[in-house]
Order: sequence, then structure tokens, then C-alpha cells
Amino acid sequence: MAKKTDNINKPNSDYNADQITVLRGLEPVQKRPGMYIGNTAFEGLHHLVEEIVDNSIDEAMAGFCTEIQITLLDDFMIEVVDNGRGIPVDIHKETKKSALEVALTMLHSGGKFGGGTYKVSGGLHGVGVSVVNALSLYLRAEVKRGGKIYAQEYKRGKPLEPVKAIGKTDINNTGTTILFQPDKLIFTVHEFDLTTILTRVRQHAYLTPGVKITVVEKRAQVENGKQYQQGLTYQFYFEGGIQSYVRYLNSKKGYKHDHIFYINKEVDDMKVEVALQYNNEYQENILAFTNNIYNPDGGTHVAGFRGALTRAVNTYARANGYLKEKDENLGGEDLREGLTAIISIKIIDPQFEGQTKGKLGNVKVKAVVETLFLETFNYFLGENPKDAQSIIEKCLLTYRARIAARAARTNVLRKGVMEGLTLPGKLADCSSKDASESELFIVEGDSAGGSAKQGRNREFQAVLPLRGKILNIERAHLDRLLANDAIKSLVIALGTNIDEQFSIDGLRYNRIIIMTDADVDGSHIRTLLLTLFYRHFLELVQKGHVYIAQPPLYKIQYGKKIEYVYNDVELNKREAAIKSETAKETLNIQRYKGLGEMNPEQLWETTMDPNYRVMRKITIEDAQKADEIFTTLMGEEVEPRKHFIQMHAKLVKNLDI
Repeated sequence: MAKKTDNINKPNSDYNADQITVLRGLEPVQKRPGMYIGNTAFEGLHHLVEEIVDNSIDEAMAGFCTEIQITLLDDFMIEVVDNGRGIPVDIHKETKKSALEVALTMLHSGGKFGGGTYKVSGGLHGVGVSVVNALSLYLRAEVKRGGKIYAQEYKRGKPLEPVKAIGKTDINNTGTTILFQPDKLIFTVHEFDLTTILTRVRQHAYLTPGVKITVVEKRAQVENGKQYQQGLTYQFYFEGGIQSYVRYLNSKKGYKHDHIFYINKEVDDMKVEVALQYNNEYQENILAFTNNIYNPDGGTHVAGFRGALTRAVNTYARANGYLKEKDENLGGEDLREGLTAIISIKIIDPQFEGQTKGKLGNVKVKAVVETLFLETFNYFLGENPKDAQSIIEKCLLTYRARIAARAARTNVLRKGVMEGLTLPGKLADCSSKDASESELFIVEGDSAGGSAKQGRNREFQAVLPLRGKILNIERAHLDRLLANDAIKSLVIALGTNIDEQFSIDGLRYNRIIIMTDADVDGSHIRTLLLTLFYRHFLELVQKGHVYIAQPPLYKIQYGKKIEYVYNDVELNKREAAIKSETAKETLNIQRYKGLGEMNPEQLWETTMDPNYRVMRKITIEDAQKADEIFTTLMGEEVEPRKHFIQMHAKLVKNLDI
């Protein structure tokens, strides 16, 4: 008899027109939000703010808006106000509804398709404000236009009532206010990050000289053990444009040459702006924008810039004797070390990959940027021989270090294979060879490493103790990094190689968990490791493989009961609660200064057991913050470090000395 098969994965045999679902209005966004904003976590939440601010910036680029204000409010709400022309409110001929309601409730609607309203715009898909409305529990739009004030409210994308006039104003007082509250049932993150918003606002202010952008912190609620600094106001206004932006980015890194290269030209309705300057550090920092929209994945404008930069520097180096006839050309990676560059183009019809606009795809852009930059940068090098000499000498130094690093990488891999991963760092590997279930704990010191090795689950948990602090990577080329025993051990343990030879296919552990003490030294080592991953293993961070363990800071013992708490706020709450519940119990509170103070069983049940532990997945934002702090505290420039210490000295509590 034939065996009856499981129909769970078989298609419905009654598949017909009844199974075709038509999503109307904003339903596609609510059903598949990731298609429109990337995800429903941190990045997607802040993309909502981007969409609203981008509309105000479009008004500024068109010459109709000079001021924008963003206010963070309680109850997970945020408000964006501009003094642009105001979204039209008159009746739309086709829909017979107010144009404001059409813009807020219909995808692919807006003033950016006809070609007459905006010459250039970031939001050419016409889904921005409607997507925000679709993903908000509540939204209120207010428009000042024609001497009147109009308003409309929405709940989960649906209008509560028609657009109506609610007051009068001066005929010249125009603008749009959008107040919205993201839907907590959709988003997994329920808090706006002020630093992320300030970073993007600063970019907008540099890219649009003459517009004043204000951010106001009005949140008063305490969430996640944190008190918002209510009343803080930040204002951004720059007349120097992207030249000022480059100067700001290099302010903590030191200038390699005095003059900032700058080009601002327009060809065939395409405006091209590029500013660059080399610094004394070793990392590349190229930021690309199209119509003021940040393109983190680059695109054709970046490809054109890089190609022209390589050609220009090699041509100058050969013509002036820095490269001999027998020498090979400098590679692109040699030219980008220590380079800070801003590429900003304005174009009528940008073609992005996806609604999040991460990468520009216009083919024509590459040739235009390449031609304009090559011609202008050649002239810059010729007119500024001292600057040119500094740039070429830095690139040659990078080239020599790259050759040395190539030999060092080969040696590290050969050493790892020959020694069978019996490493100086005393790696205690797991028995499982399945990378998808394996995890590596990077532990500070032999004492904590010993507890971790004894307390772990040997089947899927590996432990790599690091002796002391790893090398300050801000001041070292890759060849010096690979001469450091701790870094060399880590590279072999990961199995991915490093930098240009990095391959995530070789990753031996799905989760890489940084586990350090909850003191100053532990924080320092954690920052060093985060910066190492950000600089040299970026894809591991991007794909969510890097975590920080959260060991408890205190052990509370009363009677026969033991509890662990992870911060001072939680300690105060539990201490008060326990005293009120058990008035006669004596509390014994122990503060852990290091992981080594825990026995293996305690370390397992509080920090390593997957069923109970608390871990923080590292995002690009976390790594960028670590990078900025590390540049300030460990870079060659003294003044930024001095300023940081003076600004934060009064905030230090319970300093361990």
C-alpha cells in the first residue's frame, strides 16, 4: 500500500480567483513594512523620521524652506515642523479628496512625479509620508497655507475625519507639521535615539547650506533605567557646506594636508559636489549622498569618484617621480586609507535600489562624476604641490604596509593550520563543528577565562581568553596588528581571515560574544574589540554576529534566596521591593568587580546559559559610536581628548582606582 504523504507543504488544489488577495490603500505597507522601510527594528523606526524630514529638506532645496524643527516627545511621539509652502489642501480632481489626505493615504502620490514642483528631490517614490502614516498608531498633520491653518488626524493610516480649517494665520506664515506615534505592535524598538537623529540632522545641515535645523528633547519619562535630558536644544546651521563637513569629520584625526579639495559643477541638469581631505589615521570615510539622501551602499557616483581618484594620483605620482617605470600602480585601497570624502550629487531622476535608497544606480552618473573629478583633482594636485606630496607619501606608505600585511596574513594562516589552532590565547574550542549553533566567548584575562571554560557548555561554546589589552588599532597598520598575539589568535579562531582577504564563509562561530568585566578596564577592552570588529571585520557586525555579554553587577542574598541585578537602577528597585516584602530579612549585597569573582556555576547561570542570559547584539550604530569615542580618546590629536575629559569628568561615579 502506498504511504500517505504529508500535505503540509503541498499547494492548495482549490487554487483559484478566491485565493488572490488584493491589498488596497496602505495595506501593503502594514502587511510587509520591511519592503518599504528595510525592517521594523532600530533602522526602520528611524527611517520614519527620515521620510518626514526628507520632505522638509526637499522644500529647502527648492528654495522655500529655511527652518526645520524636530521635537522628541513623551509617549513614543515625534514632531517635525517646517516653514515651507505647506502640503496643498485643495480638492484633488481625480480622487475628490483633499490633496493632503491623498498624500497621506495613497502610495505613490505627491508633488514629485509631475516635474514642475521639485527639480530635485530625495523622495521620488512618493511613498514617504503615506508609509509613515500607515505604520503609525496615531498621526496628525497640520498645514499653514493661504492664511489658514488646516488639520487632519489619522489612526493606523485611516483618517478620523476630513481635512478642516481650524484657524487663521498671516498669509506669509506657511509650513507643515507632522506629529506621529509609531505603532508598537509593528515595531520591535520603542524608543527614538537622539544621537542617531542628531547625526542625520547634522548631515542635512551641511548638505543644505542656509537651512537652520533644530532638535528639541522634551521627553521626561524614564525608560530602560535612563533619564532623558529634558529641555536640551540642538541647532545646526552651516554656510560652508560639505567643505565644513569634511573639516568636522577630520577635526579629531588631524589633517595630512592643509587645503580641502572642493568641486561644485553642474552638467546636463546634474550637480556634482565633492570635498576631500586626507587625515593622519588609517581608515577610509567616504559618505555619499543623492539629493541629500545618504547612500550607505554607495553606487555609481562613488564608483566614478574612486576610479578617477586612482587615475589622478597614479598619473601625478609617475609624472613627478614618486613611481618609477618598474613600479606597479598604487591600488584603490592604497589611496583610500586616511581619506575623508563627501560626494553629493543632485539629479532629476535618481534610481535607487529599494525604498531605503541605500545605493544609487543611475549609469550616467558614473561617467559624469569621473570626468569632472578627474579634471579638477588633477588641477588641484598641480596647483598645490605640498598637499600633493603629503597625499602621495601617505599612499606610498600604505602600499608598503599592504605588502607587509599580505605576508603577515599568509604567515598567520600557515601558523594556524600547522598548530591545529592550539593558540597562544589558549582557545578552548567547542566539540560541535556546526558553525550555525556554535559561539565564541572572548573573555578578559585568565581568571575569568578559567571560570568560563569550566562553566560553559562544551558542546557549542568556545572560550578565548585575551591577556591584557589588545593593540591600539588607531595607530597601527595591518602588519602590526597581525604581529599582536591576541589579535593573531582571534583571526585564526574566527576562520574568516581579515580585511581584503576576509571571507564570511569561513566563520567558525555564529555568535561572537565579548565578555569583559563591568569596570573601567573591561569597558576599555570592550571598546578596543568593538573598534577592531568595526574596522577590520565589518561584515560580522553588519550581519549580526557580534554580541556583548551582560554579566550581573550585583548579587543580592536574603535568607536562602539569591538574585542577580545588572545595573544600579535595578538594584535600587529590588532592594526597596525586598525590604517592603520581607521587613525582617537581612540583605547581603555583593558588587562584582570582575568576572573572575564568580564561580563557574554562577557565570553559567547568569551570563552564559542561553535560557536565562542577557546579551546585546551590536549594530552598526553601536560600532560607529565606539569608533568615534575611540578616535577621540586614543587618536593622535590631544585637544579632542582633553575636551572630552573636561566635558564628562563630573559625570563619573564610583570610579575604580
